Amino acid sequence: MMFVSLGIGTTVAIVLILIVSLLTNARNANAPSGALPPSALVGKHVKAFSAPGLVGGTVRAPWASGHPGVVIFFASWCTPCQKELPKVAAYLDAHATGPVRVLGVDVNDANAAGSKFVRKSGVHFAVGTDPNFTITAGLFGFGQIPETVFVNAQGVVQQVYFGAIPVNQLKAGLARLGA
Repeated sequence: MMFVSLGIGTTVAIVLILIVSLLTNARNANAPSGALPPSALVGKHVKAFSAPGLVGGTVRAPWASGHPGVVIFFASWCTPCQKELPKVAAYLDAHATGPVRVLGVDVNDANAAGSKFVRKSGVHFAVGTDPNFTITAGLFGFGQIPETVFVNAQGVVQQVYFGAIPVNQLKAGLARLGA
């Protein structure tokens, strides 16, 4: 009798897991890879920020001056970032972004290592530093990188891409912002 109860309980548990998996996948079937699950930031206003520039000066969030923006969080020590950033930089060099401004945030990195990585990756957009996770974790709530955030000119988050962003997703996000 005990084995029958265990068998029925196990079967019910497996069926419930399958149903939840199917419902979860069906709900997210149209979302791009890397954008799952949707971020709680989408639709929220994010405060404009400024940060020390990696090569000097100060960089500011594009929406602080009324421009839509893409914020790319990365670091030289991040393996996925090492593959992502050169592709992103090459795409941005070859394509106009219109009113959309792109800003990099170098996270928890030594300036020398970050500068070398940015040069090696061919980055020509502004890059700020975030040595203490003030922007990354404090403002955006990210615990890992790479992450890419698309923000409209009013400072409202339109999309968050978790992980290394493929060029086709970057292109689509830029288009949604008006590039």
